[in-house]
Amino acid sequence: MASHIRRRKFLATLGGAAAWPLAARAQQPAMPVVGLLSPLSPGPAAHVLDAFRRGLAETGYVEGQNVAIDYRLTEGRFDRFPEQAADLVHRQVSVIASPGGSVAALAAKAATRTISIVFGVAEVKLGLVASLARPGGNATGINFFTAEVVAKRLGLLRDLLPAAARVAVLVNPTNATTASSG
Repeated sequence: MASHIRRRKFLATLGGAAAWPLAARAQQPAMPVVGLLSPLSPGPAAHVLDAFRRGLAETGYVEGQNVAIDYRLTEGRFDRFPEQAADLVHRQVSVIASPGGSVAALAAKAATRTISIVFGVAEVKLGLVASLARPGGNATGINFFTAEVVAKRLGLLRDLLPAAARVAVLVNPTNATTASSG
């Protein structure tokens, strides 16, 4: 009788031990997902996407190992940003990265107030953050200060080409932030 009880205890312990790996896996958090929202096209932007992945790897995040990246490349179609940002929010990504411009960042900000947004823009005055020193909210990033140096660039151009009477500027009319700045 005692051997029968010991055998039952052994089988119960063995059965419990077999379930330990399943319980441990169930307790591990899901792999975080970075939603990359960009106006780039996959082929021509391969070097930029590689640099993005290298930057993540330098901070310990390796695609496919401990982070996933959900790429939303609009191939220059700025009108697709709201739809793509909304889809990333629907998929509940961990963070939205919009390193490629203010239109993508504005679409992400309009789509969510809870998911963190990291941006790289040329003009922070668009209302993405309260201020550079204290961004507040769910968005943060870097400002490239390109708008602030336009006058200096024109001055340098004048020095290089003093006889030039006209200067032409080309902008993407579907990119409201650059089209309205000029």
